[in-house]
Amino acid sequence: MTAPDDARRVAPRFATVVLDVDSTLSGVEGIDWLAARRDAGTAAWVRRLTNEAMNGRITLEKAYARRLERIAPARDEVRALAAEYRAALAPGAGAAIAELQRAGVRVIAVSGGLREAIIPLCVDVSIPEHDVFAVGIEWDAHGAYRGFEHTSPLTTQRGKAAVLRTLALPRPMLAVGDGSTDVAMKDSGAADQFAAFVAFVRREGVVAAADHVLQSFDELLSLVLSHGA
Repeated sequence: MTAPDDARRVAPRFATVVLDVDSTLSGVEGIDWLAARRDAGTAAWVRRLTNEAMNGRITLEKAYARRLERIAPARDEVRALAAEYRAALAPGAGAAIAELQRAGVRVIAVSGGLREAIIPLCVDVSIPEHDVFAVGIEWDAHGAYRGFEHTSPLTTQRGKAAVLRTLALPRPMLAVGDGSTDVAMKDSGAADQFAAFVAFVRREGVVAAADHVLQSFDELLSLVLSHGA
């Protein structure tokens, strides 16, 4: 992968890039993957709620607790999900993130997914743990599901925007993702522009709301490090 020739001689177009994880940094939709380990009815029900939330037909608040309580993922299952995320890393993502960081761009991950599954993937691509924002989960001493971090704003429709506002990140800021919760980062003013990432899933309502449409991390790199309008 080759960045623009002038990448190190001009300021990047964005000072911060905020990455979604599920169906963006990785091809896995974590909650759906966990649901697929249950019966077919549960898997179909969870997929439907996920699609409705990501397409903006229902708010994330209406789906989040219901999905997790039905699945009740054990600790070992979340560890298996972490391995699945890593195996399904978006092509070129690691190299693109490294190039952005070398150019002085702050890259963070903000996700409504499970923190314990997402951190290993992010660390693999040099996003430090303190720049990973996701929802914590709790288990009992035997590894059985006890609950999740109900107070996290990331369980809500506009929670990603709320998290960004607490961080005082350098601007301009580009949000990148595939769902309605990612669109909300720009709509709320927490991010300056939004790029719909469509390599894994394309949601037409999300694409319609986007400033940019990206098929790959190579395209993300070119967008951020180009200096044209």
